[in-house]
Amino acid sequence: MNTRIALYGGSFDPIHLGHLIASRSIAEQLHLSKVVLIPARQSPLKTNRAVSEPEHRLAMARLAVEGDPFFEVSDAEVHRPGPSFTIDTVTSFRQTLPPDADLFWIIGADSLPELPSWRRVADLVRLVQIVTAARPGWSPPPRDDLAAMIGPIAAQSLLDHCCRTPQIDISSSDIRNRVRAGLPIRYLVPDGVASYIASHKLYMR
Repeated sequence: MNTRIALYGGSFDPIHLGHLIASRSIAEQLHLSKVVLIPARQSPLKTNRAVSEPEHRLAMARLAVEGDPFFEVSDAEVHRPGPSFTIDTVTSFRQTLPPDADLFWIIGADSLPELPSWRRVADLVRLVQIVTAARPGWSPPPRDDLAAMIGPIAAQSLLDHCCRTPQIDISSSDIRNRVRAGLPIRYLVPDGVASYIASHKLYMR
């Protein structure tokens, strides 16, 4: 049986239960053997917003999946200087995997229309199968729009890999706002993450 691994990159500021539920749902649908969480040092698309120190976000990701062998956390982007480009991360992982390994990259539904702005997107879709976590009621962008940027075959593959995931109305920005307002975040993040946020006084201002 071939290795089937999904990479899931993001700011994870902080990581929350919605991230974990969506990725587990995708893993079950695609029969994945592992999901690797990859906190970004700096997302190229979020340069206008300050994010927590990457070491904090890496530590929270590790706490979130502690004791669950299905998940792995990678520091590949945290320790690489500059913006975290997906093509660089995928290329690096490809070099460490068997040639016949099936590699996937999980994105949120709001990221699919942004693909034209990703670095070397045409190369990226040849190296990795992008999988979209689609919430109930979400509609994908038109096939012709995707085909114009990556070709009809890759566009159809993108649309074929839109996986329906549970409707989990949790966002990192809402969690940060709740912490700032002194509201509880229990049941929104794993307990270890909540304790870490409190002990390091993250998101207080």
